[in-house]
Amino acid sequence: MENQDHMRRAIELAKKGEGWCHPNPLVGAVIVKDGRIIGEGYHERYGDLHAERNAIKNLTESAEGAEIYVTLEPCCHHGKQPPCTEAIVSSGIKKVFIGSRDPNPLVSGKGTAFLREHGIEVIEDFLREECDELNPVFFHYITTKRPYVRMKYAMTMDGKIATKTGRSRWITGEAAREEVHRMRHASMGIMAGIGTVLADDPLLNCRMEGGRSPVRIICDSRLRIPLESQIVKTAKKYRTIVACAIPELPEGEITKDKVSILTEKICALLEAGAEIINCEAENSAYDRDEYAGSPHAKLSGVDLWRLMVMLGERNIDSVLLEGGGSLNESALKAGIVNEIDAFVAPKIFGGDARSPVCGEGVTDPEEAYRFSLFSVEKIGDDILLRYRKKC
Repeated sequence: MENQDHMRRAIELAKKGEGWCHPNPLVGAVIVKDGRIIGEGYHERYGDLHAERNAIKNLTESAEGAEIYVTLEPCCHHGKQPPCTEAIVSSGIKKVFIGSRDPNPLVSGKGTAFLREHGIEVIEDFLREECDELNPVFFHYITTKRPYVRMKYAMTMDGKIATKTGRSRWITGEAAREEVHRMRHASMGIMAGIGTVLADDPLLNCRMEGGRSPVRIICDSRLRIPLESQIVKTAKKYRTIVACAIPELPEGEITKDKVSILTEKICALLEAGAEIINCEAENSAYDRDEYAGSPHAKLSGVDLWRLMVMLGERNIDSVLLEGGGSLNESALKAGIVNEIDAFVAPKIFGGDARSPVCGEGVTDPEEAYRFSLFSVEKIGDDILLRYRKKC
């Protein structure tokens, strides 16, 4: 039980890096000697020391003969930082408890092999299920090269996201709204559709104290976004990507040096600081047949699957989808949704008000998009239901 407490402390430490480590994983480490914690650390920020090296740096005494509890297999390759396995060997640590296995091909199995080759005892899969819960984003991104997509929405008990007049402020209480800003902090990107921008003129930033605002991604097939919108006016402050679907433009990022003739609107958006990605041009560089995991339904507007590939190429490992019913439907059809976070408020609107997912819907229950419930949490007077896509 004491060993489990040490690993749970490492898990607690790892969570402190939330929002700052993208696209790296959350990792915590605790060094124990004679039953006493003598050093601990976590991966605090992308590019900085990894958890093991931070724990070693924070040692209060020699680690000779000690054991270390680390939530993820130690790295054994040179990246932004030198290998953690070398630091563990040099420190004199004699036993390593590892929670999660690292699916990164540069690390997978190689870290544990290196430690064992140097006479260190390694215990793998220690509280693995709890450690794995730290990094669904990293595990998905490192294996698919596409961002992990969380669809988030707030609804009433009868499944409405707005009244029949379109009003939606506020469905949930203050505590739930604060949780949404924590989600924004924890996600590398946030995505919304042009309908949301035109209706609400949102800022889509993180207003949590000490938080980090995500990259804003606006799906706007015909570039209708107003130049006076909050999104455009703050594009130099918060990185902003506008994804369009214009056949006359080349595939991928649109820049002044790549396109000889630019419209006045495109020039204005680029001048405002926005990035523009075209995801519906002919002669695509992306072979859709390569991505067997998606049904690739023909969607009107931005090709969301192709957009995820492009975002992954830009090291965006996670996207919080805060779209309306139309974008949510398109995301489900495109097969990009990994998780659904649904806030349920103790209210009923009734009538023909909008639901979280629009469109025609499926014709048979067997055609339903299937997810598995993995957590239920009470937040103020609201309930947060978290689901993950069934494999």
